Amino acid sequence: MNYKPLLIVLGEPRSVFIEIFLKAYKKLRKKIKRPIILIGSAKLLEKQLNYFNYNYNIKEIIEQNIKLIKNNNNINLINIDLDVKNPFQKIFKNSNVYIESSFNTAIKLLKKKEAIGLLNGPISKKKFLKKTFSGITEYLKYKTSSNNVAMIIYNKQLSVSPITTHIPIKFVNKKITKKTIKDKIKLINKFYNKFLKKNPKIAVLGLNPHCETIDSYSEEDKIILPSIKNLKKNGIKISGPFSADTFFISPNYKKYDLVIGMYHDQVLTPIKSIFKFNAINITAGLPFIRVSPDHGPNEKMISKNFSNPTSIIKSILFFERNL
Repeated sequence: MNYKPLLIVLGEPRSVFIEIFLKAYKKLRKKIKRPIILIGSAKLLEKQLNYFNYNYNIKEIIEQNIKLIKNNNNINLINIDLDVKNPFQKIFKNSNVYIESSFNTAIKLLKKKEAIGLLNGPISKKKFLKKTFSGITEYLKYKTSSNNVAMIIYNKQLSVSPITTHIPIKFVNKKITKKTIKDKIKLINKFYNKFLKKNPKIAVLGLNPHCETIDSYSEEDKIILPSIKNLKKNGIKISGPFSADTFFISPNYKKYDLVIGMYHDQVLTPIKSIFKFNAINITAGLPFIRVSPDHGPNEKMISKNFSNPTSIIKSILFFERNL
C-alpha cells in the first residue's frame, strides 16, 4: 500500500522544534509506514543535527518528486533557503519570508493532494503574524480561503475547543454569537464523524462565573443555551452550559469526548493540567488536516536538549492511525 506523505513545516527558525522532531524521528522512523517530508532550511537542520550528535542523512528532494519518497530511512526535506551561521542564531533577518515560503510550498502541494496533511512547528505570533492574524489557525484560514475553522486540542480521552482563540479577554463577549457557536460545533461534530468515526458527546461551558451574572444581560440565557437547544434538534449529542470552575473535576469531564469553552485559557489551562504534553492541536475546516504540537517556540529551552517530544510524537501518530 502506498501512503501519501506527511508534510512538516519546520516553522520558526529559533525554536525547540527541530530538537523535538529529531527525538520523535529517532523513536518513530522505523515504526511508521507513512513517509515524512520536512519543509525548511537544510543548513539549519544540518547544524542542529551536528549539535545534538545525530548521525542521520538529509535527503533533499524537489517538489515534483515527493511521490517517489516511500520511507523514512533518511530525513526527507524540501529545502527553503535561509542564511544560517550557527544552529541557534538569535537574529534571522529574513525569517518571515522563510516561514511564508515554507507554508506556501506546503499549501501548494496539499492543494494538489500530493500529501495527506500538514504538521507545522510553532511560529512567533509577535514576529510572524504581526497582529494581522491572532494565530496560525486564522493564518491558514486566510491562506486557504476557508469559511469556517475550529481549533481542537485533541486527546483520545478528552478534547477541548475554544469558541474564541487568541484574542484579549475584553473582546471575548463581543465575539460570542449564536451563529459562531453553532457553526463551530457543527464543524467539529462533522470532523469527529468523518475522521475519527465517532459521534462525540459534547459539553459546553458558560462564559460567566458559575454561569451567572449581576448584569442585566446573560450570555448563557441569550446566546449559549439557545444555541445548545438548536444543536440538539440537529441530532448533536450536546449538554450545557456548565460552570467552568467545577467542570474539570473528575468524574465530571469523563462523561464527554469534547468540551467547548468560550475563550482560549478557559479550556486550554485544564486540558494541559490533565494531560501535560499528551495532546495535539488540530485545525478543522481547512481543505486538509492540519496538526501541530501543543507548544510554542520556547526560546528559553533552546539548545538545552530537555524539551519533551510527546506532543509531536502524538501528532505524527495521529496521521499514521487515523488517516
